[in-house]
Amino acid sequence: MDQPGTPQDHQQVEFDLVLEESGVLRLTWPRGARIKEDDAQRAMDRVNELCGTDRHPMIVDMATTDDVTRGARSVFAKPCQASSIALWGASPVDRVIANFFLGIMKPPCPTRFFTDETEALAWLKEQ
Repeated sequence: MDQPGTPQDHQQVEFDLVLEESGVLRLTWPRGARIKEDDAQRAMDRVNELCGTDRHPMIVDMATTDDVTRGARSVFAKPCQASSIALWGASPVDRVIANFFLGIMKPPCPTRFFTDETEALAWLKEQ
C-alpha cells in the first residue's frame, strides 16, 4: 500500500553562538536560514547553557535570514538569560522580520532592531 506524501523534513539550521570577552553573546544565523521552532529552541537552550545563572546582552546577526516561523517567534518571545537583545540586519527583509516580531510578540527583555553593528553594540552597553 502506498504511503501518503509527507512534507519534506526540515533540516536543522546550524547557528554560531559565542560569549565574547566583552560579555556580549553573539548569535549568528547562516545565509538563507529558515528558522523553525526547533531551531529557535536549540539556540535559546544553548544561550541558557552558556550563560548559566548570569544574564548577558545579546546581538543577533540576522542578516540574510529568509524566514522566521510563527513557532520560532513564540520561542524567541520566552524569557532566557539574555538581558537585552539587539537584532542586527541589513536588508528590508531583515527589518520586516524584526518589526513583525517586535510588533506582534512581546519580547522578554529590551529588544531593538539595528542596521549598524556599532550602534547595536553601543545600545547593548547602555542597557
